[in-house]
Parts: sequence; C-alpha cells; structure tokens
Amino acid sequence: MYHMAQDELPALKKILLIRLSSIGDIVLTTPILRALRHAYPGAEIGYLTKDRFRDVLRYNPYINRLHLFRGSLAESLAELEAVGYDHVLDLHRNLRSWYLRTGLALPTSTYPKANDRKRRMTWLKQRLSVPHIVERYAQALEPLGVQLDAGGLDFFYPAELDSWAAQQVQARWPGQRPYGLCLSATYTTKRWLPEYYHAYLAHSPQPAILLGGPAELELAATVCAGLPEQRVWNAVGHTSLLQSAALLPQCTHLITPDTGMMHIAAALQVPILSLWGNTVPEFGMTPWRAPHMVLEEQMGCRPCSRLGHASCPRGHFACMRAITPERVAAAVALLAKQ
Repeated sequence: MYHMAQDELPALKKILLIRLSSIGDIVLTTPILRALRHAYPGAEIGYLTKDRFRDVLRYNPYINRLHLFRGSLAESLAELEAVGYDHVLDLHRNLRSWYLRTGLALPTSTYPKANDRKRRMTWLKQRLSVPHIVERYAQALEPLGVQLDAGGLDFFYPAELDSWAAQQVQARWPGQRPYGLCLSATYTTKRWLPEYYHAYLAHSPQPAILLGGPAELELAATVCAGLPEQRVWNAVGHTSLLQSAALLPQCTHLITPDTGMMHIAAALQVPILSLWGNTVPEFGMTPWRAPHMVLEEQMGCRPCSRLGHASCPRGHFACMRAITPERVAAAVALLAKQ
C-alpha cells in the first residue's frame, strides 16, 4: 500500500468512526484510532457506539467526541450531522451503519467482513482462514493514505484504578500475584464447562480472580461452590468493566474464552491462554500483538457458528469437553516459559 507523506494526506478536519458493538470488536478498532490521530493530529475524531459500551472508549485520548447510540437512528443521524464530519469510517458495516453513512452523504471507507468465507468454513467445513480483523479494519484507512503502526491494542482507564486494584489484591494475598479466570462469553458454546472451571480452581495452588458480568452471577456461584474464599476472589458481577480491566495487570495471566475480556487483556499486554469452542482462531479474532497461547480441539464439526449457540447443536459439546483442566494446566506452564 502506498503511504502518503503528511502533506499529501486528504485535508480532513472531522473524522467519524462507527462501531456499535461489541466490547471485543470495539477494542479491536483502537489501532485504527491511534493511526488516525498520528496522521491527523489536529483533526476532530468522533466515535459512535452503543451507550452500554461507553466505558470501552470514554478514556481513550485519541477521541474528541464519543457519540452514544441509544436506539434511535434518526436521533443519532441528527447528532452526527450537527458536528459536520467530512469522512466516515464504517467499521461496523450493517444496515444501521449503512443508514447513518447514507444519511450523512459523506465520503466513506469501510472494511471486508469476510462473512462469505466464514460461512464456507462453518457450513461446508472448508479449511480456510481470514486476515486478522485489525488488518481488515485497516483497509478502511487506505483511501486516507494511513497505515497502522507496530503497536498493539489500546484500553484506557483512570490511573487511580491501578492503586485500587493493587490494594484489593494485596489485601487478599499479600506478596502474591493471582491469575485471572474469565467466565464471560455471550454464547454458552464459547464457555468452558462449569465443572472444569471448578476443578481447575480446586487444584490450582495459585490464587485466582474470577471475572465476568452480571450475566455470569449464577455460573460464578456454581463454580465457586465449596472452594475456600481465601483462594478465590469471586469478582463476577461485583466489579465494573473498568475495575475488571484494572485487575488484569495484577494477574500473572488470564485464562479466557474467545470474548471481550481477552482483547482487553491483550491491550494491557497480560499473557493470555484462550480456550476455543465453537469458534476458531482462523476467523481472525485472536489476541492482537500480545503474548498468548491458543488451546483448542480439532474436530470435524468445528466451527459450528460464526458467533455461537445457547447449546451444542450436536448435543455432545466435545470441543470444550476435550479441553480438560489438565490440558489447561499444562498450557499455562508453557505460557509461563514464553
């Protein structure tokens, strides 16, 4: 790709990015924001996302305006028109973002979603792969002559949360560092088995912090049942997204399914062991430029979905059942040597 010199870049004063969801997908757009800010240091950069994801971006220094979508496309369009943007990067590419960019009637660039290739992988079980989503997002920068830098993802939160997190950990385990175990995933077929979570926690000599949101409260209670409180801090549903993020650097590593917390850990350069069930790394959503290992079981029925299911379509859930606590322990040992 030809890289324009600074004086050759289009004269843009106000640039809008659109990515409505999800946590992980939004975090994965942060290299695009950083590249734009470097190329256009004086431009006003706006970002439109859903209201419930505001904390993912609210402290990002590369954004001047954070627009929050609350369900009304007409209201969002009027808000965006009032700013007077001169270019749109559509990093969502669905009907809602199409409506907004069409209504704005501005020069627009977007990226390839590669859903056709993912469908062939899912439905026909073809052995394919797609470029990483950060690389695909970066194609929206090409009309502007902007390239990615060599850095990773970004995630920002208030500095005082680092002190809070350190105090919380040291109060529970003086002189020790725990590991993180993430329970959250939008779809059940992305999650590890509850009995495996429990068994791993019961046999690991290292203390652990359980991370997740309100949707995982029942799962967390099941996982923690009978475990000594001094070994496991169940923070699921009791810490905000920003607090959970601040706890990650206190951990030696994070064990997580393919979910948003995985990408936040990657942004913070926390070593990651990612567990893959119905989705596959070849979809291009692995941790970006961060220390990590992938643990999966190669099976003829994987991938069974681009996103996930409430339960295994074949009823056996063998993809996750094969990732036993013993295999995770062995992988963590290897991760520690990297």
